Amino acid sequence: MSAEHSGNSINSRKIIVLDTTLRDGEQVPGAKLNMRQKLEVAQQLKRLNVDIIEAGFPASSLGDFQAVQQIVESVGDSVSITALARAVRSDIDSVYESIKLAQSPLIHIVLGTSNVHVEKKFNRSKDAIMQMGVDAVKYARTLLPHVQYSTEDASRSEFEYLWKTIEAVVKAGATMINVPDTVGYAVPEEFGDLIRRIKDRLKNLNDKVVLSVHCHNDLGMATANTLSAVRNGADKVECTINGLGERAGNASLEEVVMGIKVRENFYNCHTDIVTKELLRSSKLVSLLTGLDVQVNKAITGDNAFAHSSGIHQDGLLKDKNVYEIMSAEEIGGDSMELILTARSGRHAFKNAVEKMGFEPGEGDDFEQLFKQFLALADAKKEVYDHDVFYLLTKHRDIPAADRQLFELDSFQAISNNKFPTATVQLRRGEETFTGTAVGDGPIDALYGVLKTLTGMDVELKDYKINSLSRGTEAVGRVSIRIEHQGKIYSGRAMDTDIIKASAQAFLNGINAAVLDEQPAMKQG
Repeated sequence: MSAEHSGNSINSRKIIVLDTTLRDGEQVPGAKLNMRQKLEVAQQLKRLNVDIIEAGFPASSLGDFQAVQQIVESVGDSVSITALARAVRSDIDSVYESIKLAQSPLIHIVLGTSNVHVEKKFNRSKDAIMQMGVDAVKYARTLLPHVQYSTEDASRSEFEYLWKTIEAVVKAGATMINVPDTVGYAVPEEFGDLIRRIKDRLKNLNDKVVLSVHCHNDLGMATANTLSAVRNGADKVECTINGLGERAGNASLEEVVMGIKVRENFYNCHTDIVTKELLRSSKLVSLLTGLDVQVNKAITGDNAFAHSSGIHQDGLLKDKNVYEIMSAEEIGGDSMELILTARSGRHAFKNAVEKMGFEPGEGDDFEQLFKQFLALADAKKEVYDHDVFYLLTKHRDIPAADRQLFELDSFQAISNNKFPTATVQLRRGEETFTGTAVGDGPIDALYGVLKTLTGMDVELKDYKINSLSRGTEAVGRVSIRIEHQGKIYSGRAMDTDIIKASAQAFLNGINAAVLDEQPAMKQG
């Protein structure tokens, strides 16, 4: 449980990462997970290599108690497991009974220290509340060697009372002190200073006690406050995947971890998180909770590594470092995505043409082609690979028989509770293909017939449909895996019809794979 160095540069200290997605994150309205889903998340947190999983609040219900036990059985052999308890014996007993079989179990006790908590929530004296905490820690230590004590609402507490409480519970046997910004009230400079003051006193009291922080995002500063705490001596951070949590959520694990990684020389510390599992973790939690990640969210949002500005695209094509401080591959994503729009410049368009194996041409010939692209971009908002392909084949008078991409001629999707069906007609060059399939729903049926007609052994990895603000258009996004290539391709499409956007996005992914297999289609 110590925060000692375990790799990286000689002076870089290890920051312990506790993930509380399965406890604090699950408190979000609508985010309730069933047992199987909780186990899936726990397995992914193990792959992510978090140090501690907070698996739940076992005293709250029998279901939560059993879920914590199952998580211990599933991953408790390699990950430290904790669960939350109020400062009462029955809660502590529930935590102990649910986590005791873990390889490294930790009892987590929480009790408020701010005036509003002591006076309004408990209606007792400060000394009485402190004694409750001391008694709880002493009892927990008779059960397990590792006990964390959280001073709830610490950021709004009187410092001397907060410290007096910390001192008392450390003397009672607490091995971790967690300082929460429970209502997201703190600002980075203030919170960092609070952690520094506590750290200085804690070193003199007991330098083996781990100092932890747990920040909420009510003012949008949870990540900043957490990193400020790390800078000022915190040994451990408590976070959630996608920043899930009550109200505006918690500090986002992916943001805190990548903040530390990208600016390691500034923070002089590191985590043991396997960052290539960050995107996978984000997508899994989003899928299971049904809560979408905002497209512009740092690190894991769909647009986090997408660029549409011509100035940015030009710079990135010259050197990624011009506009990217980390790569998508570091978090387990595909390489940077250049979205072609009317704002894209010549360099980005030329790059898209060359990626398809075509020569972009020079002088007036290229300028005419670029003008056609801009006209199309004005009309379509976003231009995809298949659009560029047909722009080129038309401009270069390439015969229809030589055009390799699939076009969606027509489709029909029928949704019902017996036999959802889709019928599609595709065109490729001068040939047309028609087929029908039944699926679990209209999209499943649609994708089934598209796979059959294209003859591609495709596995759907990810699917998302989003409306565009208050407009009527939708953007479909898919990620597919072509089995014989073993590669992942993504496709996007935009349309007022969500079924058509879904179909075209899937077809665009397939066409990306087709283009990848046609490097010889160069035309001068």
